[in-house]
Amino acid sequence: MRMPKDDVRASKLRSIGIRISEDSNAESCIPIAMAVHYLTGLPVTMRSKNKPGVRIERGTVLDTEYDGPMLQRVFEENRVIRGIPSTGQYKGVPIVASPIRDAGGTVVAVIGMVDVVGSLDIGTLFYDYAHVLQQVSSYIEKSRK
Repeated sequence: MRMPKDDVRASKLRSIGIRISEDSNAESCIPIAMAVHYLTGLPVTMRSKNKPGVRIERGTVLDTEYDGPMLQRVFEENRVIRGIPSTGQYKGVPIVASPIRDAGGTVVAVIGMVDVVGSLDIGTLFYDYAHVLQQVSSYIEKSRK
């Protein structure tokens, strides 16, 4: 569907102009962190390199001075980190955190969230999945006879 020219111009005027830098504050991080939170329904945290950030859970900004050990590791290692922190707000909870880089590859901010995949027992999940498939296949075979 094509947007009429007037609507295109109006949408450009309403742009929120999100820009993240190493000096972005928590307020600047909220729109991105909230979007990820709404997409996943999971707790999300985000901060820039030089300023504390935001923690969001259940559709609410709970903290605008947030920092955590997993976010710090991403700044240090410049890569996606999966792990279970031994300190902080999410102590003992699987977390995944990703760098947000500038054009030169420098980490300017980090976004993290509860790692649902890290909290699953994959072996049990696949065992149960195979068992369910077997039951469904048996049912289909019986119904064909």
